[in-house]
Amino acid sequence: MLRTHTCGQLTAEDVNKEVILCGWVDSRRDHGKIIFIDIRDRYGLTQVIFLPKPNVQTYEKAKRLRNEDVICLKGMVNPRPQKTENPKISTGFVEVCAQELDILSECGDLPFNIEDGLDLGEEIKLTYRYLDLRRKKVSEKIILRHKFNQAFREFLNKKGFLEIETPFLTKSTPEGARDYLVPSRLNPNKFYALPQSPQLFKQILMASGFDRYYQIVKCFRDEDLRKDRQPEFTQLDLEMSFVEEQDILALVEQMMAEVFYSVLGIDLKLPFPRVSYKEAMEKYKSDKPDIGEGQYRFLWVVDFPLFEYDQDEKRWQACHHPFTAPNSDDLKNLDKDLSSIRARSYDLVLNGSEIGSGSIRIHSGKLQKKIFDILGISDEDAQSKFGFLLKAFNFGFPPHGGAAFGLDRLYAIITQSESIREVIAFPKTQKGVCLLSDAPSGINDGQLKELNIELLEQEEE
Repeated sequence: MLRTHTCGQLTAEDVNKEVILCGWVDSRRDHGKIIFIDIRDRYGLTQVIFLPKPNVQTYEKAKRLRNEDVICLKGMVNPRPQKTENPKISTGFVEVCAQELDILSECGDLPFNIEDGLDLGEEIKLTYRYLDLRRKKVSEKIILRHKFNQAFREFLNKKGFLEIETPFLTKSTPEGARDYLVPSRLNPNKFYALPQSPQLFKQILMASGFDRYYQIVKCFRDEDLRKDRQPEFTQLDLEMSFVEEQDILALVEQMMAEVFYSVLGIDLKLPFPRVSYKEAMEKYKSDKPDIGEGQYRFLWVVDFPLFEYDQDEKRWQACHHPFTAPNSDDLKNLDKDLSSIRARSYDLVLNGSEIGSGSIRIHSGKLQKKIFDILGISDEDAQSKFGFLLKAFNFGFPPHGGAAFGLDRLYAIITQSESIREVIAFPKTQKGVCLLSDAPSGINDGQLKELNIELLEQEEE
């Protein structure tokens, strides 16, 4: 290790210790023959002083320092003189008198200052995202994201869940949003799809006997983007066997309560209120109403319709997805009034935004076929798209259900961010472009030939 301590670690207990610090020059001030700098890393700031004697070479190096130079220094920890302390920071009662200084990397002219409160355009922030992330208010959102992710994992591990990874290269099932497609070099003229959700695989895991599964997983949708959407997004995905709706709702409520308390010190009132879809639409004119008072208003919306009629295509569609189980009391209407059938589904709403949804799934091959017939999915299409799931129905499939929660949207609400891009380390623009890496980009003719792909129209220079 190059350093003995971080820049946010030293306190009065470290006085008279020799320490080595590494980080960025946050600021530099010349006071006559004394040079002061603040050295910064992600843990905090430490004040450092450079004196002309006895370390002349170190002092001369310090004269050349610029903001954002990366440095390593050795020195003694001293108490700050009285009336110069800074109680606003953890290191504010000490300073380091530098004895040695190495400039590890010099910083050129900055496109913007590394400080909070700047009114910067998105283009320059995302082009120089590594500089933007050095700003405290920006980095704090990424650190908070980490803390929440770990707290979710700790809760679910404690409850007997297994974190199991599912494939990123999978089969295209063009329903709903468009898939991102990946050509297969070893299987000419065939394509993988990046998953819009691990839905089918997590159901297969239930058939495999893994009765409690979770995953913090990347998902992909090729859709028009808004402030709360990205082409790749992260969700907390979970599934359980031998459960009913109340079991899942109660577990999620306990999870949110424990995680919010452990990370933010906030007590959530349980249970969360519940309203039916019908009541929400009649009373609030929204299926994600913002009701009640208080920074965190959780609400369950339940009893969604199982089907909705598409006037353009003149057919019934699944409101959530075709694997959602119908309410058992409404099964008698499957051959009569489809609009009256309620789904065993539920959405979790926070401050008027949907942050998650889930359902009890169909585990009967006969019922699944009936739902496919209603949706106009032929046996041939069903086998082509979902054959591996349907086959599993023949070998003992437990009743199961689950949910998925949009973590980007959740963290944007918690941090009061205007866009989910603010809580993603390397986000894309509303046009799906990564300004940092210049993706997406063209590929050369050799790559296209290997993939058996021919472009219809070349990009203009």
